[in-house]
Order: sequence, then C-alpha cells, then structure tokens
Amino acid sequence: MRWPLLAWLAMLLGLAFAAEAHEVNLVTARVALSPDRTVSVELGLKGSDVDRLIGTKIYDARRDAVDPTAVQAARSAILAYMRTHLAVTGGAKACVAGDAAILADGDGIIYRNSFACAAAGDIIYRSTVLTEKDPAARQIVLIAQGRSEKQALLDVGNTTVTLSTAPPSLWTTMQRYVVTGIEHIFLGYDHIAFLVAIVLWARRLVPVIKIVTAFTVAHSLTLSLAALNILVIPSRIVEPAIAASIVFVAVENFFSRDVDRRWRVAFLFGLIHGFGFAGVLREIGLPSDAIVPALAAFNVGVEIGQIAIVALMLPALGLLDRLTAAGREEPARAAGLVYAMSGGIGLLGGYWLLTRVFEA
Repeated sequence: MRWPLLAWLAMLLGLAFAAEAHEVNLVTARVALSPDRTVSVELGLKGSDVDRLIGTKIYDARRDAVDPTAVQAARSAILAYMRTHLAVTGGAKACVAGDAAILADGDGIIYRNSFACAAAGDIIYRSTVLTEKDPAARQIVLIAQGRSEKQALLDVGNTTVTLSTAPPSLWTTMQRYVVTGIEHIFLGYDHIAFLVAIVLWARRLVPVIKIVTAFTVAHSLTLSLAALNILVIPSRIVEPAIAASIVFVAVENFFSRDVDRRWRVAFLFGLIHGFGFAGVLREIGLPSDAIVPALAAFNVGVEIGQIAIVALMLPALGLLDRLTAAGREEPARAAGLVYAMSGGIGLLGGYWLLTRVFEA
C-alpha cells in the first residue's frame, strides 16, 4: 500500500508543480492530450536524483535546493538524458518533439516539452526516467484529457501509459460480442444443463426448433431490457431462479413426454435466463457508440452456441436410440436413459439452487 499512499500524498502536495518540494526516488509527471493529438509533458524530479542520474552537481544538500545557474549549465546533459528515457509515440511512430525547457524548481527541476503526434493510432507515453537507475523508484503520472483526469503509476516493470486508443470498427466490436456470447453459452454450465434436459425426449426436429426459438425469443427480450437498464433484477434472485428452472425441467421428464408443448416452458424460463445473460454484459459493458449492434451481436453469439449444443446432442441421442433398439425396426428413446440423465441434471440443478440461495 506504500506507493498508492505516496501517490495520493504527491497529489495533495501539488502534482501540477505548484509546490517546491520533490520526493527522492519519485518522479511526478503531468501529461495532457489535446484534441489535435498534441501531448504536453511536464515532469518534476528531485535535484539529488538528477545528480545521481547524470553526474551533475546542481543540488545543495545543506540548503535542500538546486542552484539555478548550475541547472542551466547542465541543461544539455539533462535534455540528452530525457531524450533517451522519455518518449511519446503515435501509431508506433515517434511524435515530433518541440523545444524543451529545463527550469529550477526549489529542491528539484522541471522538464517541459510538447509532442505533435501526426500518425493515426494509439498515443503512448513512455518513461524510464529514474527507474532505469533505481528499480525501487516510481513515477506518478497525471493524465489530463479535456475535463477528465486519471492517474497512473509507472515503475521498472511498467513503463508506458496509453493516452488514447483508436476506437475499434463496428465490425470488430460485433465480432467481439458474438464470440463473447458463444463463450458464455459454452462456459455457462447451467444454461447447457437446461437445454439438454428440455430436449431429452425429443426425437423429431420440429419440436426442437420450436423449443430453441421460444427460448431465444424470451431470453433476447429480457436480456435487452436488462442490458439497457429498463428492467433489472438482482442476481441474487436471477441465479437461484435459473437453477430452479433446471430442476423443474429435469423433474418434468419423469412425468411428461409431451415435447410438442414444451416450447411454452422454454419461453417462460427463457425470460429468466435472459436476465442471467445480462449479468455477463454488465460485467464487460456495452460500447456507448454501438450499444444496439453489440447487444444484437451478443444475442447472435448466444444463439450460435445454443444451436451448436443441440446439433451435437440430438445425433448423440439418436445414436443411443439405435444402439438400444435391440433389433426393433423403429428405435425408441430408452426411458431409462432419459431418467438417468434427468436425475443427474436435477441433482446438479438442486446443488446450484442450494448454493446460490445460501450465497445470496
């Protein structure tokens, strides 16, 4: 916790260099990015650290101050050091540096310069000032862009700060959210368990299409409402409800084989699962400039994942039907198989239900 506390202390002492005191082994920097991609850098350094880095003699320990005349005499050496250990790049190309200034500032110095970044792409501030000499040193960077400010802490293992990034294209954003939707289905074991349980008795394609479609329409509706903050239900309610839906369809398999009407159950519980999908989106967020496309892409990804799971499961069940047909011309779904799988899924859903209720 030492360095974060030290960072805030430096901020209170005046990170914008209004104060005269500089900390040993600590560089303070203010980096401002303007709309025309010009970066202004102002960096403060203790005089004793300058002497240690470059071999100058600008610092008087008895007065705890630097000699302005000595600072100007050492200007060329200080600038040469800064050119080696401080850089601003735009689109992986060095930004054009302006005329740098070196000023005496009480017990230290201030370095000021501006960098014009013409090339498109990320603008990155890189600094190994002081940290290349002493691995224990730190650099506090205050980043200003418009009215917003943020803070970064650099050290020997972390020497760069990205000031701006080029916004991803709409196609890239949609690809990302499609993949996220697919990943969530394949990593969401409770959603997989629900899909498997609800189609265990299905032997024809049409009922399966109706079930998957109903489930998709329902979860897309509540996912959209929750993701857009129109209707949000706390996860402490949603997650146990999803587990309860798994238990319900697993138990129902012991009492009903009417797959044709199961799309109604799929729709009802799909509404609940949609709120669960929305929890994932809240964690990763939706891009402010592409909310609707990203939301649609996530839904598409979830649908792709569902179709893939069902497409793998149905042929596997059909193969088991043929293996257990025992010479019958028309293979039938073995009740023992459905009961065994439903029992396992029901126990798993019950476990999730209990753990989520008590965790809530």
